[in-house]
Amino acid sequence: MALRRQFLDLQSLLHAHASLWRPSPFHVRRPDWCESWPVLAEAVAALDEAELARLAADPVVATAWLAPRLPVVSELAALSAFAALDARELPPSTPHLDWSVPGRKRAQIEAFAAHGPRIEAPLLEWCAGKGHLGRRLALADGVAVRSLEIDPMRCAEAARLAARAGVAQEVMCADALGGAAHDMVRGHEVVALHACGELHRSLVRGAAARGARGYRIAPCCYHLGAAEGYRPLGSAATLALDAAALRLAVTETVTAPHHDRRRLARDQAWKLGFVALRDALEGETVRPFRPLPARWLTGGFEDFCRALAQREGVRLPPAVDWAHWEAVGERRRGEMRRLELVRHAFRRALECWLVLDLALGLEEAGFEVGVGAFCARALTPRNLLVLARAA
Repeated sequence: MALRRQFLDLQSLLHAHASLWRPSPFHVRRPDWCESWPVLAEAVAALDEAELARLAADPVVATAWLAPRLPVVSELAALSAFAALDARELPPSTPHLDWSVPGRKRAQIEAFAAHGPRIEAPLLEWCAGKGHLGRRLALADGVAVRSLEIDPMRCAEAARLAARAGVAQEVMCADALGGAAHDMVRGHEVVALHACGELHRSLVRGAAARGARGYRIAPCCYHLGAAEGYRPLGSAATLALDAAALRLAVTETVTAPHHDRRRLARDQAWKLGFVALRDALEGETVRPFRPLPARWLTGGFEDFCRALAQREGVRLPPAVDWAHWEAVGERRRGEMRRLELVRHAFRRALECWLVLDLALGLEEAGFEVGVGAFCARALTPRNLLVLARAA
């Protein structure tokens, strides 16, 4: 009941304040909330670069700054708080087990494995990649492990690493969305560390009949597999979410290296510069912005715009002041970042709503369910773990 109450309270606030988080400032230059909340709009517009960077880098600091101007963010923060799950001491790893595992991924695996009770049933590692998590849990708990992965190259590498580590790990090369994969669930404890979108949601759909002993799911990339919109997992969900809204839930990331942030900032400004040019030629309207080939961003702004105009069917005039439109893109990026400060105040609440919907879906399927954090958000913002065991 506690999870359901938390879910319903979050849902109510998200419904009531949808005008603040649904419109993306990338597509809507001045969202309607700017007229409804003029003091807030003026305050974010007045932020200098240093203060904006400080607020954008730390959600806790941003919440403290926004709270006097937008009191709901304090309520959202309270409803989005999950205690850390109880941790257990794992037996030490081995050099062979750690071989080829990147440092941050290694820390996430260790935290996931430690924040849950000892596994007693045979283990099914869902969307296993190279099987790193399965090998770690097999070592920790002495259980048989079967690792499911669709990529043949990753499957081959998982088998090689298992042999190197001396772990009895069966690697199954199969599609996690296929019926044969779900037949493997019966009698197993299923673990999924950052299986994306529908790959983790598919575990919950039909869970009542699949006979799993339990689930340990850390969700990720909620928008994947939801091109036609989000299909709720629990009966209490009434929030309609499209892929754009689902992407909002995963926009918080661990800080990237400085050169990556500079490149991403430039790429974003170029896109906004093109949108401004297109709107000047064809009129303002909200249009989707499809993914771009990476090679289009390796040249200059003019080359980028010409390639994009050709794809989008935009007729460019014979003479274009490219420096002007590039500067417009930079200016619009500054406006967008300030408006996004308000929108981003809702992203953790939206993510928690999605995680709780998953938890309630499992609860309605007959499982005893808990939700908590398995690591600090500095290690990964996708740090929530759903623990479910057959009742």
